[in-house]
Parts: sequence; C-alpha cells; structure tokens
Amino acid sequence: MVETRDEERDGMRTVRLRIPARAEYIALSRLALSGLAELTDVPEPMLADLKLALTEAVSNSIRHAYDGRDGYVEICYELTGTTLGIEVVDDGAGFDPERPPALEGEELTEGGLGIAIIRTIADELEIESRPGSSGSRLRFVKRLRAE
Repeated sequence: MVETRDEERDGMRTVRLRIPARAEYIALSRLALSGLAELTDVPEPMLADLKLALTEAVSNSIRHAYDGRDGYVEICYELTGTTLGIEVVDDGAGFDPERPPALEGEELTEGGLGIAIIRTIADELEIESRPGSSGSRLRFVKRLRAE
C-alpha cells in the first residue's frame, strides 16, 4: 500500500509518502522528488545529487530496518522557496548513529558509505536512532539558493 498526502501551509509545501519497505518502491520516492523539484526549478545536477541522497536514505531503511520482515518507510518532503528537506523514517531495529561507519580494509562498508554520501550532498543532516529500539529517522536539508 502506498499513501501520499500533499499540504501547503505558510509558504511550505509538504508531501508525505508511505511505501512498503521493498526495493521496487524506491523509484516512486525518486519520482515524487522529481515532481517537487519541478515546482521550484531545481538545477538538474542538484536534482541528481538529491536523488542519490534519497536513494541511499531509503535503501538503508529498507535494507537494515526490517531484516527481511514486512514494514513501511515514510518519506516527508518539505519544500520552501529556498530549501528542500527530506525525512526518511522507519519502525525497524534501529542502529547507533554515533558509531563510526565500518571499514573493510580502506573502504567504507555499504551502510556507512550511504551516510557518507548523504553527508556530502546535504547542507544539514540529522540522524536519530537507538540500537534495539523501534525506528530510525534521517532528515537532510539542501539549500536550493541563497536566502
């Protein structure tokens, strides 16, 4: 089941998307981002970066949160005239956001690499989770133009 909601309040457009935690729904989250980007003329290179960051965030939730069990990922897009905020939330097993990404030799592991990519693309990043608890929240913000 996919659910969407679109609201506009105080100059902010908010779109909420709830998708099954399965890889085939990642394209839908990217499509919603593309639609929002058209509303504010996000440059194509920036949109490509944002799609990559979103893909990494949603993929991490799908891959790690539910360990093969059924679940949902909620994505909230918040668009203002100057910023785009994206929040990805799951009800999975959680993780320790303070633990540095794991290394295999000189390379980051898959999950650590995703967070590193998002950190590089985003202007702001918030991660909330606790190992063994229910759920994780990752929110990043990209400034679209100078305020």
